[in-house]
Amino acid sequence: MKHTIKLLLLLLTFSISSTANAQVKMNFTFDTPYGDNEAVGKYVELNGTEIYYEQYGKGDPLLLIHGQNGSIGWLGNQIEYFKSNYRVIIADNRSYGKTKLKATSLTYDLVVKDLESLVDYLKLDSISIYGWGDGGTMALRMGINNKSKVKKIIAKSAYLRFDSTALHTSYTDSFINNSSKVESKLVQKDTTRNWNLINQHLKQVIEETYIPTSDLSKIKAQVLIIAGDKDVVKAAHSIEIYKNISQAQLCIMPGETLFTPASDPIKFNAIVNDFLSKPFKKIFHRF
Repeated sequence: MKHTIKLLLLLLTFSISSTANAQVKMNFTFDTPYGDNEAVGKYVELNGTEIYYEQYGKGDPLLLIHGQNGSIGWLGNQIEYFKSNYRVIIADNRSYGKTKLKATSLTYDLVVKDLESLVDYLKLDSISIYGWGDGGTMALRMGINNKSKVKKIIAKSAYLRFDSTALHTSYTDSFINNSSKVESKLVQKDTTRNWNLINQHLKQVIEETYIPTSDLSKIKAQVLIIAGDKDVVKAAHSIEIYKNISQAQLCIMPGETLFTPASDPIKFNAIVNDFLSKPFKKIFHRF
């Protein structure tokens, strides 16, 4: 498990090496080997690949979605906290962790379809969803699709598009620069790493990230948009998402970054738990 986390940190740093956030210290020390737990881990064949997933706890279903370069273990802090009161379900997204790509190209639509199929397979009448980074964006996509009955969505550092109106340029530039480097490795036929897969991961973010703002009106779930004021997502963009969802709340955490779920999980989990466990308060006057 420690090897897996080190690899994830390496890949994450590779993707956003030019951002200060890459220096944030995160906690991934758990007694339970999340993401590599033979006692609970299972595979299910869905949409042409075998999806690896784990479940913990009992109660209302809570689906967790990891983000770019992540895996089940990446959300260990949330599994550890919420498994006491919820039935926590989390999968390795297609091409990450123990779930193989098994497709000619990696798209968000395909990954969202996998997650919706997993919800159907588990026969869940309704779910709440927490997603981190582009996992938060996929949570919003599930709310828009409404193929699964979604009660509440927590979208941490979610974004609708890959451009300077949504993301800080240090973040977008790092993806574009690294994409060029990876393409160069492919031309050189370098075999030191799986450059083709890394290229697909980068291209997924650069080319596949787009949700029309107008589509947010389709979300019927209650939504918490949460980000840090030092996030890779611009505060104005988080506000844009919040303003276009009929039942939404907004939390911009002072002094926090993209990595708060792992760098300060006590503070972060308390906010999420408050949203999940308390009745939703509708705001009638929104800025």
